[in-house]
Amino acid sequence: MKQPPEISISRVAVYLRFLEDYLKENGPQSTINSSQLAKFLNINHHQIRKDLSYFGKFGEPGVGYRADELKERISKILGLRKKWNLCLCGLGNLGSALFAYKGFKVMNLNIVAIFDSNPRKIGRTINQVKVYDPANMQGVIDKMGVNMAIIAVPTEAAQDTVDKLVRSDVRAILNFAPIKLSIPAGVKLRNVDLATELINLTYFLSSSA
Repeated sequence: MKQPPEISISRVAVYLRFLEDYLKENGPQSTINSSQLAKFLNINHHQIRKDLSYFGKFGEPGVGYRADELKERISKILGLRKKWNLCLCGLGNLGSALFAYKGFKVMNLNIVAIFDSNPRKIGRTINQVKVYDPANMQGVIDKMGVNMAIIAVPTEAAQDTVDKLVRSDVRAILNFAPIKLSIPAGVKLRNVDLATELINLTYFLSSSA
């Protein structure tokens, strides 16, 4: 199978989120074709078929896709039929908001450990998840079977945090700190810069005024 580009993986994840809502509205026996999917998502239908083609054959000519089957196959492709253990690094305003997000558990993504350097937070248990000192990261990650990490620490602490995660054998990291991080080969890092995303919106508003 040809390795899909990252943008295709991101779009397939969007297809999954749409199908979850579509099935709630239309029922488990509903069907949908690429043209309908494209119209709902404002994406070219050829692009949808190309994205899905990276992962095999989907649907039937002239019929389209069984929505429940398509959702199930995409979930499996994206690894969402397994349970994944996450750790959250940073329990400030952003970290607290991420921890409270209920959508992670729906996708079998479970935050099982929190790391924060604030002595007043270390040792607390929040919704059955304990807050640990980052100095103990390696032992906790090994004990809890952590697969992925979310970084929501201040900029100045981000590189040290990612270094600790790499030494703890974490190979998939989502970073919210607005800084370019240095990582070794074999580690997958995704960056989310909220300020840059908002600047894209301010540009849109300014240019369309």
